[in-house]
Amino acid sequence: MNIKLSLIIPVYNAESFILNTLIRILDWKKSLKYPVEVIFVNDGSTDDSMSIIEDFCKKDVDLKLISYNNNKGKGHAVKTGMMAASGEFRIFTDADIPYGFIEFDKILYYLDFKEFDICIGNRKSIHSKYFIKMSFLRKLLSNIFTMLISRYVVTGVGDTQCGLKGFKAEIADKIFSKLQVNGFAFDVETLYLCYKYEFDIKRIPVKFQGNSISTISLFSDSIQMLWDVISLPIRYHVLKKY
Repeated sequence: MNIKLSLIIPVYNAESFILNTLIRILDWKKSLKYPVEVIFVNDGSTDDSMSIIEDFCKKDVDLKLISYNNNKGKGHAVKTGMMAASGEFRIFTDADIPYGFIEFDKILYYLDFKEFDICIGNRKSIHSKYFIKMSFLRKLLSNIFTMLISRYVVTGVGDTQCGLKGFKAEIADKIFSKLQVNGFAFDVETLYLCYKYEFDIKRIPVKFQGNSISTISLFSDSIQMLWDVISLPIRYHVLKKY
């Protein structure tokens, strides 16, 4: 039986909530009328995330776990899952399923019936419901990052970092096989390549339902993200990495 949807979930030190995620996923799968695989990628967690997921994978053959010892970054984890996926359509989301399960059907609708190449969540839409308390500094850095990206890198996209993106299989293969960024800026790299290859992108509003736990280090990750983004045009135009 052909897999219609591959759901890729990167995991890093998520033991405080991953059990709840697993239970919700099993309930969601029972309601589906199409075959699906769920691929968890354990990105070098140092807590019990891996063992919790392993136990659940024994209960359902459609739940799969890829794991490695050293933390390599969210971008690397998502790429690993995408390249291991076999679904006709492929979606990645965060380990707490922050935007719920209904959005997966919306993404499939736009990828399958509307024939878009990519469908991404947009937290900044007037129809979205997204609010997380954050420090003034974190909010400032986020706004500066968004402004730079939307103006100079991926023109017109006000939200590159939403942890919900879906792809047709052939598009995912082309994009993720070329991905160079291992960290959080992989979202920008993904959309950068989508625009360079002139793929059709649909943006949908989202409603936040997850937790406010963040694994981002405010200063070190921000510096790395800035460097990764600045490097994109150099890799594309000068080094011909893509």
